Amino acid sequence: MSAFRLTFIKLTWLYLILHMDPSECCITNDSQPFKPTISLKAVSNKQRLMVSWLLNHCGSQSDVFEIQISRTEKHNIVHSTNVSMSSRESGEYTWTWTSELPLECVDHSVRIRNICNVSAHSPWSDWKTSYGEIANNKVKIFPYHKVLSEGSSATFCCVPPKGEEITGMAFRNKQYSLISVGDKVKAIAVNTVPVPEGSINRLLLTCSVTNQKNKHVFNYVGFPPQKPQNISCETTDFIKVNCTWGSVTKEDGRKKPTHTLRIQNTDRAPFHCDPSRCVFPVVPQLQVYNISVEVKNELGEEMESYSFNISERVRPVVEWDNITQGATDANISWSIQGNLTQNNFICQVSTPQQNITESCERVRGFCKARLKHLLPNTTYAIKICCSVSGSLWGHWTEPRQFTTDPLVILDVWRRIQLSDPNSRRVTVLWKQHIAGAAIQRYRVRWSQEDQMWKTLTVDGEQTQAEISVGLGKSEISVEAVLHTASSIPAHIIVPPKDPAETPPVQKRLSGGTAGAFCLSWSEKTSVSCGYTVEWCILGGANPCTLGWMKVPKENNTLFLPAENFEAGRRYTFNVYGCNNNGDKLLETQTGYSQELIPEQIPRLVQPVQKTYSSVTLEWLFDEDDPAERAFITGYLVTWISVQDAGLDVLTGQAANRFNVSDPRNKSVTIQGLQQDQEYSFSVSALSKVGSGVATNFRTRTPINYHPSLVKALTAIFILLGCILLLWSRWKILKELFAYPPGMNIKTPEFDSFLLETEQRLRSQAVEDCVSCDIEIVTSSSPGLIKRLCSDGSPSRLTSLSPPLVLVQEGYSPQSDSRLWDRPAFTQMLSITNKSYLTTQEENCSEPQQDIFKEIKSSFQTSDCLPESPDCIYGYISYDTL
Repeated sequence: MSAFRLTFIKLTWLYLILHMDPSECCITNDSQPFKPTISLKAVSNKQRLMVSWLLNHCGSQSDVFEIQISRTEKHNIVHSTNVSMSSRESGEYTWTWTSELPLECVDHSVRIRNICNVSAHSPWSDWKTSYGEIANNKVKIFPYHKVLSEGSSATFCCVPPKGEEITGMAFRNKQYSLISVGDKVKAIAVNTVPVPEGSINRLLLTCSVTNQKNKHVFNYVGFPPQKPQNISCETTDFIKVNCTWGSVTKEDGRKKPTHTLRIQNTDRAPFHCDPSRCVFPVVPQLQVYNISVEVKNELGEEMESYSFNISERVRPVVEWDNITQGATDANISWSIQGNLTQNNFICQVSTPQQNITESCERVRGFCKARLKHLLPNTTYAIKICCSVSGSLWGHWTEPRQFTTDPLVILDVWRRIQLSDPNSRRVTVLWKQHIAGAAIQRYRVRWSQEDQMWKTLTVDGEQTQAEISVGLGKSEISVEAVLHTASSIPAHIIVPPKDPAETPPVQKRLSGGTAGAFCLSWSEKTSVSCGYTVEWCILGGANPCTLGWMKVPKENNTLFLPAENFEAGRRYTFNVYGCNNNGDKLLETQTGYSQELIPEQIPRLVQPVQKTYSSVTLEWLFDEDDPAERAFITGYLVTWISVQDAGLDVLTGQAANRFNVSDPRNKSVTIQGLQQDQEYSFSVSALSKVGSGVATNFRTRTPINYHPSLVKALTAIFILLGCILLLWSRWKILKELFAYPPGMNIKTPEFDSFLLETEQRLRSQAVEDCVSCDIEIVTSSSPGLIKRLCSDGSPSRLTSLSPPLVLVQEGYSPQSDSRLWDRPAFTQMLSITNKSYLTTQEENCSEPQQDIFKEIKSSFQTSDCLPESPDCIYGYISYDTL
């Protein structure tokens, strides 16, 4: 029964629909035809007409409205369209139309009507008009100062004042065909608006009018907005959300587009954003965000939507805490900023050499990780990023640099000196194989024969330390203390003192190629831990700065390059062999990297031994002097005879040479020299390079007096023999020198007087001779001589010869004028001549007697002339019995 009733109702409803008048839906309730009422709004800058009316549906499921748009007062239809709306829509409806012609050019009118079906429609509404601009005095051009879309088409119009006509229009100085759009209103159509070249995107529009100047206006070219691309949102701290997108909208340089972000699923106001970024606060308790980003400018607007779950868009921000580095590893720690409640993060730690991923469990707010297998003394740049779920990683931190500690390996050596019979002073030396280590200090520890260890700390800039140990075996260790840790200790053993120690083998080295040393030594089976070669870096100079190098026990050679050594400097290399009891000296090798000529000068020993035919040279020279510049192989002795007294013997002059091949022989005897000759000698030290600076010596050989001595002795013996033979005749010879009496002898004539006296004595008999004495006083003043001698003559005569009688009164000796110019001195000349003569006096009554005559000559200081230079005085006396 119910089914039948339902079927009846449906059939009745179908019947009513099929038999209803279509026009009834267009009739109001009071049986009047429906006439729409519209409102019109013109948006001139966008050339849009907005038409609004109230909806009044008929019984159909949808309504159709026909809309017509006309221009000018003649209502020329330029656009007609139908708009369909669903019956579910109600209220006021707005329809928008965009005109290709600026609305200011002419009047634009709109009317509508409702179409219920194809055959029934309502009456047209009244025309609603948007009036165009009227030019009063000057022509008007539309649009002007408007932004046109790049590449679009555009229509420009000119509205002339009353009574004027438009004669032409130009766009960018190009004339276009005029289009009549109203009463004297002209227009032109541009299919593609170009982008002008230059920094100002403006276009020139010119309108030519009769009886007026051309009118010019400018329009601009812009770019329509583009949809935002690749929108992405994230948070770092659950406090703010940061959204970014790609902006592709071009800017025309006049007005930038606006960007607006809206959270669609909240009632929060829109957020004004930057062109490619927007930050807004987190909405509490909201997990999923539906947002839209809108870009708008004068040419339009675009919008893009995006949805995300904020729990999945977390980018943790890492903040550095600390880096503690070692030699091959580093411990790093960091914290994660923000209001993040998660305790577990996944973090990546990256270096240029490796990337590691660590599961970070925050302990007291910090994450920690350890980097391994790092290189010592190497600078690393490290960066970190973290993630909550592993899908979205935070940004990398700025790289932070650190330098691993050097792997300090100390090379330790020692120098042992005996300080007293019961102890030794050990200088512990060390060097680093890696430079640049930031070493704070060194720790030196030693122990003797399993006793307690002693410790000495020295500054990090020192490379040696002195300790005192006994005569037994001692162990020493040295370690470097860095600011973070300590190096591996280096050990060395001081061997016990061995009184019966075998002296080392001594060797002499010859310089190697290009001044380098190539050392070799005999292998020892007792060596178990290698060899050590020790030398003084400065050669034999004091103090000795030790250098050393260790060689594995498999090798017994060592090459030392020339750049470590100086030419002309003697080096001594000590080769030690190592075993469980320490290092023992095996060999000592001495040599030069490059020998030079000797620098030391031989010193001659004085006085030089010489004979009339040989000279023996001896010199001093220290051939073992460590400061010498070469090994001394001998000495070079040269000599040459100097012929001329003023001639200097030049180096290189032809000379006799003699080589002394034994450097310890420092004397040589030169044979075959001539007597009374001057010779020049030189002595210089020799090396394999050449001779050094010579010491020069000049001497004269003595005269050979042996032949002359024989002749002289022969003459002396003959003379002595003659003297002995003539001694018996001495008195006769003595009387021959007596002066005859009565002789007046003058000083200048003394020599002739003696000759005459000798002749008279020979011619006279004994009885004809008389005795006479003569004294001659010489002086520069004859008068003074006369006065002085005359004043003192009586006493003087008496003193000289008691029985003297003056031969002639007033007699004074004559002085020789040649003596006046002599230097002032006083002397007496006395001449004595004794002979036995016989004097014959005619008037003497007494018998004649032999009288003694004496001529005495002598020089003595005069007492009578204290101030005169010299005085010669004399007298002749006759003594007659």
